[in-house]
Parts: sequence; structure tokens; C-alpha cells
Amino acid sequence: MLSMLLAALDQTIVSTALPTIVGDLGGLDHLSWVVTSYMLASTVSTPLWGKLGDQYGRKRLFESAIVIFLAGSALCGLSQDMGQLIGFRALQGFGGGGLMVLAQAIVADVVPPRERARYQGLFGAVFAVSSIAGPLLGGLFVDQLSWHWVFYVNLPIGVLALAVVAAVLPAGGRRTRHSIDYFGIVFLGGAAACLVLVTTWGGGVYPWGDPVIIGLGAGAVALGLLWWLAERRAAEPVLPLRLFRIRAFNVASLIGFIVGLALFGALTYMPLFLQVVQGISPTLSGLHLLPMMAGMLATSIVSGQIISRTGRYKPFPIAGSAVAAFGLYMLSHIHADISTAELSAYLLVLGIGLGLVMQVLVIVVQNVVDFDDLGVATSGVTFFRSIGGSFGVALAGSIFTSQLTDDLARLSRTVRLPPGLADAVQGDPTVIRRLPPETVRAFLEAYADATARVFLFCAPVALAAFAVAWLLPEVPLRETTKAADLGEGYGAVPTERSSLDEVERGLWRLADAGMREDYYRRLGDASGLPDLPPGSVWLITRLGAQGRQAGAELAERAGVTVEEGRPYARELMERGLIRRTEDESCLELTADGERAADRLVAGARGSLARLVEDWSPREHPELRELLDRLPRELLGAKADRPGGG
Repeated sequence: MLSMLLAALDQTIVSTALPTIVGDLGGLDHLSWVVTSYMLASTVSTPLWGKLGDQYGRKRLFESAIVIFLAGSALCGLSQDMGQLIGFRALQGFGGGGLMVLAQAIVADVVPPRERARYQGLFGAVFAVSSIAGPLLGGLFVDQLSWHWVFYVNLPIGVLALAVVAAVLPAGGRRTRHSIDYFGIVFLGGAAACLVLVTTWGGGVYPWGDPVIIGLGAGAVALGLLWWLAERRAAEPVLPLRLFRIRAFNVASLIGFIVGLALFGALTYMPLFLQVVQGISPTLSGLHLLPMMAGMLATSIVSGQIISRTGRYKPFPIAGSAVAAFGLYMLSHIHADISTAELSAYLLVLGIGLGLVMQVLVIVVQNVVDFDDLGVATSGVTFFRSIGGSFGVALAGSIFTSQLTDDLARLSRTVRLPPGLADAVQGDPTVIRRLPPETVRAFLEAYADATARVFLFCAPVALAAFAVAWLLPEVPLRETTKAADLGEGYGAVPTERSSLDEVERGLWRLADAGMREDYYRRLGDASGLPDLPPGSVWLITRLGAQGRQAGAELAERAGVTVEEGRPYARELMERGLIRRTEDESCLELTADGERAADRLVAGARGSLARLVEDWSPREHPELRELLDRLPRELLGAKADRPGGG
């Protein structure tokens, strides 16, 4: 969790530090790449880390990812110019992608299946909290220490995580042989990088007709074609082409792309407005972003719960994209004198809209693909959301820089400026504080106008998502699809899991909910033991799953005292279902008890089989094996005081 916290924080922690970094290193026109290089590297490297971890074991790879991430962090803090910082951020992002995907995968290696849903929920909460805390912590470090500590803070925490991993993480775990799609990963990442460069440099650093821009565009097309050819031949393609024949996948991926674009575009350039135009501290600029992040978190949770209960998901992306477009449109009216309350209200509206959309995307995709594509479809939709974030930051940077350049050119014709001041402001926006008061006001309006133009561009893009959302097919939800968690719906956390992992996670979440609803009484009734109290049913299943056990050990596992558990054991002894061992130290099942336990396991298997019936387990041996394994892992595990149901 510490490692994943570091990787997730570094997606957002630099946003409030960027104005200070630009003031120190210069290069306002390169500001977006400090965020984009990290996101691109982490997103593109995710499938590689996931497949290598499955194939060669996760411990050494996880340690390597931590070391790469820490090396990138240290080098980022030591950077002397923006070029170095951007390059080292890419290195940091490469390690960060490994941290996020391997941290989630390791849960399956070290946590008992019965507990996985709870732990994976905690990992989702870590990502959500980091999205809120990142901008605030970035501002705090800049104010109290320096911008270098935005990166240095990773070192002590990362070293601690590395030491703990080296000392206690088992080196074993499941190994799965893969045919890794190296060509697909390289070509897809290269095409994405070329397109982001086009959006960053086109119309700003280079004219749209410049050979550099044309060459990058041609390179993106060529790499995209090579990726298409590679995916046709790959045994395990990173993004199977057949997914693009599914309308719901295409629509959800496009919406996710737009959501990522709007979220990270706003998150990157709002602190620049707050610190440069309104003159507040980096810490306070982080606080100003809290309404957006809190609104996004709240509606993401609420919409997920409503979808799980009602089975209807289409209204949420429609409403959410409309609300987000309205929030972006209102933000396009920001000006130098805007009040904190008004700005917070606009950001809250944007966050509410984005949160309504986020939780839906994974649910939609998992609900329409076949079992064989469940894992790659899930990782695919999060991939497009992350790439959308990269494009959002790049486009926002291009629009901001272009508009600011135009505004400063117009300003120079009406206000007498020192020679070279316009270029100086592009390199270090803090120089405006040294201008005469009458000139400062004009510059602040120019900055506010450039920031507003970013939101004005994003508003119709969000409206496009609103239009596209109407194309989502409304398909009845599969039972396991209803069990999507916060970690999938919030932010842009990458995933790389198999289809079996996705179904198993859903079953455990549903089983967790069922355990809180008088499960053992219902199981006894369905298995031909209707007159047994739930505590006795639990005891049979526990002995059936684990074999003979001492009474004190059983009571501890059930969460009751020995005295509280004794009546349930006595009931079973009187019926001849359990007995004491010869040395009187343990309880064990009789032959009749074994048959009763088998009936209970069969009943549990039947209830689980109904939950995955729409995945066609008859056609998938791994699903049948899961249904054979899961009931014994589920039964006899600790639930809410089984004596009371």
C-alpha cells in the first residue's frame, strides 16, 4: 500500500508545485510534459510489468520497480532544467507503472482468498485518497521546504517499503507462462507518444505545417499500423482487435478518454491560475482543488452503489458528462477577481460530473465482453482513460501557451514593456511581480484569459462525451459485474489482471455481502438441514474444510467464546454429526457429518454457480475449477458471529 501510494501520489502531487518549478527551471511551454511524461510511461509499461510478474514472479520485479521509481524520484529532485526533469519523470513513471499493477497483483499472492475483496478495497481507497491529498501535499512541501521535496519525500517511504518487501514478501506465488506482446506494447506506446507530441508542439513550438509536426503525425500513423499488424499475429495481444468490434467497449473507451482529458487538463493548469493570478500559496492552491476532488470521490461511490442495486448504468454517464461540461463552461469565465466561493462552486460541479461518469466505464465493459476478454477489456478501458489524461495535459498546455503568447503580443502593443519581457514571462511567470502595478494588472488578465481558454476548449469536448454516452447499450448487468469496486472506478489507476481474477474478485465481493445476510441459516435450509442453528451449520462447514480442530481454536475463528460456542457443538454431537477425538482434544466430523458437509459445499457451489452462469462455466474449465475451489475456501471462514447468523 505504501508503494502504491507513492505511485498514485506522483500523478497529482506535482500539480501545485508546477508554477514554482517553472519559476525555478524556466520553460512554461514545457510545463505539461512534467505530468504527461509520467502518465505516458506508467500507462504504457503497465501490461509489460503485469505479464512479467505473472511469468517470473513478482517479488524481484516489485523490488526493481521500487528501485527504478526511487532513482527517478531522486533524479527529478536534482534536475537542473526542464528537459532533465521531463526525462527523469518518464523514468519515475516507468517504475510507477510497475508499483501500481504489481502491488495489486501481490494481494492475490499473500492474502487468503476470503480476505482479498477487503484488501483490494483498501487499495482502491489508497488511490482515491492520493488523488485528493496529492495537490495539497505538493503545495505544502513547496511552502515549507522546496519543490525538490515533492520528489525527495518518496525516498524514505520507498526505502522503507523496499526493506519490508525484501524481508517479508514471499518469493513464491502463482506462475503463469505468457507470450508477451513486446511489439504491441512498443508500437502502441510509440504511437501515443507521437500523437501527444503533435498536440503539444503543433501550432505553438512548431507551425502545423512544419516538417517536425508532419513527421510526428506520419510516425503515429505508421506505428499505429504496425501495432495493428502486430496485434493480428500476437498470441496474447496487449489490446485485442476484436474488442473494437464491440460498440459498448468503443463508447466506454471514448468516454474514458474524454474524462481523463478533462480531469488532468483542469488539475494541471488550475494551480497556475491560483498561484500566479490570485497570488495564493501553493498549499492554499491545493486546498482550492479539494471541492473538485471531493465531489468526484463522493459521486463515484454513490453512483457505484446505485448501479449495483438497480442494475441500470446508462443515465450516469449521460448526466455526468452534461454536468462536467457545464462545470467546464462556468470555469471558462474565470477572471483575476473571481471569489473563492464562486471558483469552489465551479470546481465542485466539475468534480460531481466526472465522478458520475468514472464508476460506470469498467462496469459497462465487463458487462458486454466474453469471459476470455474480461481481463484485457478491463485494462483496455483504464488504458484509454490514462491516455486521455496525457492528451488532456498536452492539449491544455498547447492551448494555454498559444493563448498567452497572443495575449502578451497584444498587450505589448498597448503597454510599454521592458525589452524581452514577454519571453521572460514564458520562462518564469513570477517575474510579473517585479513589474509596475499598472502593468501587473494587464498581465494577470492575460494569464486568467489563457487559463479560461483551456476550460473553454474542454467544455465542448465534454459535450461530445454527453452525445456519445447516448450510444451506450443498456444491457442487464451480470451478477459479478455489479461488484465493481472503487479502485476501478476512480482516477486512472492501471490494471492488468486475468479474466479469472476479475470473476473471482466479483464472487468474493458478492460472498462478503451474502455472509452478512444470515448466510448459514439460508445455506442450511437449502441443503436439507433446516432445523440446525446457523452456528452449528458454520461448525460443520469449518470442520469439513479444515479437518479436526480444537474447541478453543474454533471459538477464536468464529469470534465467540468457548462457552458461547458449546451449545452448537452439543447440538451436532446429539445428532451424531460430530464427535470428540480419542484424546478428547479436538472435534471432528462423523461419517454422517461428512455427508452433511458435502451437501453444504454442494449448496454453496450451486449458489456461486448461479452468480457466474452468464459467463458459461461449461465452456471454461478454469471457471469450473474456481467453482470447485471457492466453496471450501468460503465456508467455515469467519463471518459476523455465526451464532447469530
